[in-house]
Amino acid sequence: MKRPAIFLDRDGTLVEEVNYLHRPEDMRVFPFTATALNVLKEAGFLLIVVTNQSGIGRNIYTVEDMNSVHAAFQAEIEGVIDGFYYCPHLPCDGCACRKPALKMIEDAVNDLKIDLENSWMVGDKKIDMEAGQNAGVKTALVLTGYGSSHQATLERLPDVVADDLGAAAQKIVVLHA
Repeated sequence: MKRPAIFLDRDGTLVEEVNYLHRPEDMRVFPFTATALNVLKEAGFLLIVVTNQSGIGRNIYTVEDMNSVHAAFQAEIEGVIDGFYYCPHLPCDGCACRKPALKMIEDAVNDLKIDLENSWMVGDKKIDMEAGQNAGVKTALVLTGYGSSHQATLERLPDVVADDLGAAAQKIVVLHA
């Protein structure tokens, strides 16, 4: 049976923006993140992180470093994330996985049997909104991270604009009901 998912950007959406975050001790989870994720999980959504991690391609950090951040994040939010998908490539590499391209979302759909028609992409950047729109899912822009500055650059409006993930989760649940 297919289930709807919330595809979540990591930096600026779930955690504070830290340039090339790769050490768990530098990670700052927003105070609303755990509650918001639980609200979405209770509404029946799978929770999937899709994150561009060009620091790997730039040799700033390793896949293992990134995985240690994800493990620390899972521990802090009590393990509610159903999957982590990342792109290690540079923006100039022309890969199929770097948002707004769709390979991370497509891989999650294949791995987890996701109902795209009732799914959402939540993030703080224009590329997050474009990835969601390219995938045919609803989109929610959060104004944390780069959200406030990226809002004016959007060519297509998201379905939801919210101050943060907590507010976005409440709006998504209402629209999903």
